[in-house]
Amino acid sequence: MQAIRFHTIGGPDVLKLEEVEKPHPGAGEALVRIHVAGVNFADTLFRRGRYARQPQFPETPGFEAAGVVEEVGEGVAGALVGRRVTTLGGQHCYAEYTVAPAEQLIFLPDKLSLEAGAAFPIQSLTAYHMLYTVDQVKPGMSVLVHAAAGGVGLQAVQMAKQAGARVFGTTSTEEKAKLAREMGADEVILYNKVDFAERIKNLTEGRGVDLVLDSVGRATFAGNLKCLAPLGHVILYGIASGSPEPVNIMASLFERSLKVSAFYLFTLSQRPEVAREGIQRVISWITDDKLKIVIGLKLPLAQAAEAHRKMEGRETVGKILLTVN
Repeated sequence: MQAIRFHTIGGPDVLKLEEVEKPHPGAGEALVRIHVAGVNFADTLFRRGRYARQPQFPETPGFEAAGVVEEVGEGVAGALVGRRVTTLGGQHCYAEYTVAPAEQLIFLPDKLSLEAGAAFPIQSLTAYHMLYTVDQVKPGMSVLVHAAAGGVGLQAVQMAKQAGARVFGTTSTEEKAKLAREMGADEVILYNKVDFAERIKNLTEGRGVDLVLDSVGRATFAGNLKCLAPLGHVILYGIASGSPEPVNIMASLFERSLKVSAFYLFTLSQRPEVAREGIQRVISWITDDKLKIVIGLKLPLAQAAEAHRKMEGRETVGKILLTVN
């Protein structure tokens, strides 16, 4: 079979399409013939050796994909063969086949396409759990979403607006800002043209926002604290610009009783009941047309390096997909 592999950490050019041996499912596993793979910023960090898990060379990236179960291992019901599924938290998904624990597969309803199945898990569930697990979004809250036209950002904007929050976003271009507004953002700030923290303070008459969702890290963190309302909360779910400076708790948090936390989706493997509830709610929102999946770019598997270049260059919006079969 064909798979994208890299043999050393580096830029997008280390990603190469190679012929590799087709995997076989072990006990408790299923072999999935992949039709579409999802691309996430975490994949670029993994390629650069900056992710939570280090690559084991030669390595195939990719943590989510949608396809059809072709074979099952010992202890897995044969009825699973032929089912349309998404792998969540799988590995080696930039390939024609992958094996995954059967218990971690998400069954796709008929109304959900394989493209949507590959596009929603990591980004939609990250947005969901920040808004409903790590915090509790409610009517009347104010929420700031950085990278509001990105994959997680567009999902968070829609979910927060649907919950009755006032939603602010930051983007780098007016084109991206327009898309964020179409998805429900009340105000969108071009962070490269104005000080987002000062703009938020002006828009909220000095109060600030209740919740900030931030995948940027170092470049935005100080501004996040400046624009938080009393009892406000910053959730970091990425560090695209690097890790923030250490927080001086006395100087930065105490006066307004602020909270800073982090979120990593795969922590929920330790809370399966919470994970299942999130999956069910998100799938129902998508199938009921309450949550739109924005696919900004589709490329064939062989162009995985180009997908990474465009993602790291902030040239895309929404979800990037690699078509496989």
